[in-house]
Amino acid sequence: MEILLLFVVLAVLVGVSLALVSGRRRRLRGLEPPPDAPRVPQQVLDELAERKAEATEVAEPAEVEPAAIDEALREAVEEAVAPAEAEAVIAEAEAITVEAAPVEVPVKPRFRDRLAKARGLLAGYVGSLVGRSTIDAETWEELEEALIRADVGVEPTTELLDHLRARVKDEGLTGGEQLLEALKDELKTRLSGFDRSLRFAESPPTVWLFVGVNGVGKTTTIGKVGKQQTADGHRVVMAAGDTFRAAAAEQLGMWAERAGADIVRGAEGGDPSAVIYDAIESAAAKGADLVLADTAGRLHTKVNLMEELRKVRRVAEKGAGTVTEVLLVLDATTGQNGLVQAREFTEAVELTGVVLTKLDGSAKGGIVVAIQAQLGIPVKLVGLGEGADDLVPFDADEFVEALFS
Repeated sequence: MEILLLFVVLAVLVGVSLALVSGRRRRLRGLEPPPDAPRVPQQVLDELAERKAEATEVAEPAEVEPAAIDEALREAVEEAVAPAEAEAVIAEAEAITVEAAPVEVPVKPRFRDRLAKARGLLAGYVGSLVGRSTIDAETWEELEEALIRADVGVEPTTELLDHLRARVKDEGLTGGEQLLEALKDELKTRLSGFDRSLRFAESPPTVWLFVGVNGVGKTTTIGKVGKQQTADGHRVVMAAGDTFRAAAAEQLGMWAERAGADIVRGAEGGDPSAVIYDAIESAAAKGADLVLADTAGRLHTKVNLMEELRKVRRVAEKGAGTVTEVLLVLDATTGQNGLVQAREFTEAVELTGVVLTKLDGSAKGGIVVAIQAQLGIPVKLVGLGEGADDLVPFDADEFVEALFS
């Protein structure tokens, strides 16, 4: 009797429990959201994602058409959802358009746009020539003054005018406008005939040394060159060889990070030659093909700086790399003082080229002619702005045209 009573109690308890669970499930079902609207199958979404990834490489968004559903995808949709919902799903998928992300292509700055200040200064000097109907003694005096004021220098100006006088006589030029055209042609001729390329060694690593006094933009120039060279596919190591200027290594380090380059630095006040040597060896060990070396830039009138630069050049040649470029960085706004610096540095380290910074500023432009005429050193790069892409190869024809028109 007791056993039978126990079974009855257990049955009642089980029944009550089942009733409670069943009621809870009914309440939960009442809280569930309605079935989702037809969704695009994952296969369709994956296909569209691939198309979108490919489309981001297209420069013109207008060239990318809406993503259409091909036959295979249509069949996948029809198999995944009910027939009544298939058309709605396909319509939703076809409504998804793929927009191309615009590709930012660096725009090379034009000399014409960036030399407005230099052109304005020179135009004030030679502008009166255009309206002249004759070429007389006064014309030559005004032209001579204009060229000297434009930082061409006395000796290059004298030589240039001698050639122009002979040309006027030989070709029978009569007016100021013809004289101005002859001047432009003469300047283009004098600025041509130089190898302005940045040379690489046959066996890496290549070493480019950058020299110049403090304040001309030497470290920034190295950073810009490094950014351009890494973009061209070179693996770059920067050497913080200016160990005497406070924060020089930190500044170069920021450029190295921005450019995706490695950097080798030493202790403040340490031996610059040792830092550059270590950077060359590091580049060789890592398989890097280009070393950009910063150097000390104290005043060029100090003899110890020039001796130090000679040592840097000798030590750099002893390592695993080959020095192919020694580039003097000059502030174009310094005028004839830049020519003095160029003479001092080329005697110390045999310059291969010049980088003119701040040519878009108050520079008069004639320093380009003076450097190449008196020292025979080509201007290889010029700074036409603050951005990394504003450091561009020097173009003689474009430069001359920008100065006069």
